[in-house]
Amino acid sequence: MIQPQILPEAPFSPHRLNKYGSLHTCGNGRIGIRGCHEEAYTDQQRGMFVAGFYHRANTTEVTELVNLPDIIGMRIELDGESLSLLSGTLLSYQRELRTMNGELYRELVWQSPAGQRFKIETRRFVALSPLTLVASRLTVTALDADAHLCVSTGIDATLTNSGRQHLNECSVRVFDQNVLQGGYQTTDGQQQAIITSQCLFPARASSSFSSKNRQLLQHISLPLSAGEAVTLEKFSWIATSLDADFLPENTFAARCLKALLAHAQQGYGHLLMENTRHWQHYWQASRVCVASDDPQDQRALDFALYHLKLMIPAHDARASVAAKGLTGEGYKGHVFWDTEIFILPFALLNASEQARKLLEYRYLHLAQAQDKARQNGYQGALFPWESAFSGEEETPEFAAINIRTGQRQRVASALAEHHLVADIAYATVGYFQATLDTEFMQQMGLALLKETARFWMSRAEWRGDRLAILNVIGPDEYTEHVDNNAFTNYMAQYNVREACRYLHEFNHEDAAFFAQAEDFLTHLYLPQPDVQGVIAQDDSFLSKPQCDLTAYKSRQGTQAILLDYSRAEINEMQILKQADVVMLMQLLPAQFTPQCQAASLSFYEPRTIHDSSLSKSVHAIVAARTGQVAQALQFYREACRIDLGEEPHSSDDGIHAAATAAIWTGALMGFAGLDYQSGELHFRPSLPQGWTRLQFPLCWRGTRLTVSLEPRQFTLSKTDAQPLKVWINGISHTFTESLILKGSHDEN
Repeated sequence: MIQPQILPEAPFSPHRLNKYGSLHTCGNGRIGIRGCHEEAYTDQQRGMFVAGFYHRANTTEVTELVNLPDIIGMRIELDGESLSLLSGTLLSYQRELRTMNGELYRELVWQSPAGQRFKIETRRFVALSPLTLVASRLTVTALDADAHLCVSTGIDATLTNSGRQHLNECSVRVFDQNVLQGGYQTTDGQQQAIITSQCLFPARASSSFSSKNRQLLQHISLPLSAGEAVTLEKFSWIATSLDADFLPENTFAARCLKALLAHAQQGYGHLLMENTRHWQHYWQASRVCVASDDPQDQRALDFALYHLKLMIPAHDARASVAAKGLTGEGYKGHVFWDTEIFILPFALLNASEQARKLLEYRYLHLAQAQDKARQNGYQGALFPWESAFSGEEETPEFAAINIRTGQRQRVASALAEHHLVADIAYATVGYFQATLDTEFMQQMGLALLKETARFWMSRAEWRGDRLAILNVIGPDEYTEHVDNNAFTNYMAQYNVREACRYLHEFNHEDAAFFAQAEDFLTHLYLPQPDVQGVIAQDDSFLSKPQCDLTAYKSRQGTQAILLDYSRAEINEMQILKQADVVMLMQLLPAQFTPQCQAASLSFYEPRTIHDSSLSKSVHAIVAARTGQVAQALQFYREACRIDLGEEPHSSDDGIHAAATAAIWTGALMGFAGLDYQSGELHFRPSLPQGWTRLQFPLCWRGTRLTVSLEPRQFTLSKTDAQPLKVWINGISHTFTESLILKGSHDEN
C-alpha cells in the first residue's frame, strides 16, 4: 500500500500557530493533544483533552470538555539562551504530521542570538494501544562548539479553558527521583485525572525537581559536545475516573506508575514501531485512494481519514464526537447533529461497532431526552441540541455580546432546532440497514425510533385539514422561527414512517401508536415542487426579498454578513447559511426526482453564502448526483480547504469535525454515488475530469468490499463467496466474489 500523505506545515509563522495546533493534533479517539510547539509562544493555545471528561465551572456557564494539564511543553535553554523561533535566526525548518503512524515530527536548525547553531528534533505520538500512553522525544545537536543544555518539562496544571479553571490540584509526587505524578479533580469532585510522566536521559545529566504554582517540573541539565546528538525521551500515562479499571484508592495511582514504567523501558523507537503497526491496520481497512491531477485531493482524503480515527471514541459509548473532535476548545466540546449525519456514516461503513457506540450514546440519554420533551410540552424524546456527558441540554442561553449594540442575543437552537430528533432516527435506520443488528434494534433502536416518532406526532399542529410543524429552525440557521421547514417536515415524516415499519417488523404492536402515526403520515404537510421543480424551504422563504450576496460569498465561512445585518434582518431576506432543501435531497435522494434535485440546487445555491462548514460538501454530493460533475468537483475542493486552505485562523479552536468527515462522504456519496438507505447498496458513479481512479473499502452486513471506479470500468470485490445484490445506475447485479462492469458509466 502506498503510504498516506504527510501533512506538512508551511514555513513557520506565528500567525499559523493555532491553525496547525489543530491540524497537527495527535490522538487515538480517547486522547487528543494539540499540535503545539514544545516551547512557549504568547498566543499559542495548548490543549490535551480526554473524550467524555467534562465539567461545568459554575452555574452561569455550560459544561465544557476540560483542557487537562499540559505534558508537552518544554523550556529548552541552549547556552543560557531560551529556544524561541521568534528570536535568533531560523536557518532551516521542517514540521509535518506523519499520518501513516500518527507522529508529529519537527526538525530545525536554529542560530541563537549569540551566534551558535543548534539542530533540534522533536517527535511525539499518542498511542493507539494502550489508549493511555503518550510518547515524545527531543534530540539536540550543538553544531559549532561545545555547549550546555537545560530542559524543564513535566506536568503543567496552569492550563485553563480560555480562563475558566476546572481542576483542583490534589496531589503531586516524585517517585524514585525520576517519575512525576499529579492527581487532579474537577472543582465539584465528580471527575478525577491522574497524570504520570517519566523522562529518560543520558546518565551524565543532572536532574532536579520543583513544584510551584500548579507546575510539577523536572529540570535536566547536561553538557553538549560539538557534533554530538543528545536525546531525551518522555513518556506519560493519562488516566481518568472514566477508565473502566479506575479505583479512587491510592492503588490506582500506583498501577498507573507501574504501567508507565513498563512501557517507558521499551523506548520511543520500539513504541513508535508498534504504533505504526496499529496505524497500518487502520489504513489498510479504511483508506480511500484517488488518482487525481491534483495531489491535494489525496492529501485531503488522508487528512480526513486520519482525523476520523482521532475523533471517534471507539472505546466508550458514554462519549460521542464533539464538533471539534479532540482538537480544541471550540463549541466547548459539545456534541451536535453533526455526529449522526456526517460522521456516523464513515464509522458505519468501515467499523460498524463504532457506529453502534455512537447510537448507544444517544440511547444512554433517552431518559433525559424524554424529560426535555415533557418540560417543553411534548411527548416522546427531544434530544438536546448540544450535549456533553450528562445528556442534559448544554446550549448556552445567550450568544456572545454584540459589539455594535452591547446586547446579547438569545440562542434559539435549543428551543426550535428540533430536526436533530429525526437525524438520530435517520442514523438508527441507516445503522440497521447496513448491519442487520437485530440485538441493537431490540435493545435500543426500536426505543429510539418510537420515542423520536412520538415527539413529532406531538410537535405537529393542525392548520385547517393539514398537520404543520411550526416555529422551527432547520439546518440553515440564518432563517429562524419558520413554519413547515422542508427539511424538518420531510425528516419527521421519515422518522415516523420508519418507526412504524420496524415496530411492525419486530412485532412490537401498539395500536394507539400506529393509529396516531397513520393520521400523522396522512395529514402532515410536505411542500411539493413548483412548476420549475423547486421545493420551498419554508412557508415564507419565497416571499422574502433577495439580496446581492456577491461580496459575502467571496468571504464565505466568515459570517461577514453579520457585520452588516442583524440576525433579525437576515431572517427576513432570501439569505442562507446553508440550503436546507439541498441537504434534504442529499439524505433522501430516492424521494425526489433528479430534475427536482437539479432545480432546487440551481435555485438555492445563489442564495447561499456557505457560511456553514457543512454546506459545500452537501452541494458537491447533490451536484454530482445530478450530473453537474465539474461544479461538484469545485464544491468538493472548496470544502476540502475549510481547514486545509490558506486562511491562517480557519481552525484556531479546532478542526471542523463534520466538514472533515464530509471529505470522505463527498468522495463516496458524491463521485461514487453511494446510497444505502433503501437497505441495498446503490452506486451512481460519476468521476470528475482529472480523476482516473477512485478506490475505497466498505463493510456491508459483515462483508468487506473493495470498490474501484475508473472512467470506463466499475469493479467490486469482496472477501466471501456469498451472493450480494448491488445496484449500479439503477440496474441490479448479483455477484459472489467480484463484479466488473466495463464501458462508460452512462452506458450501464
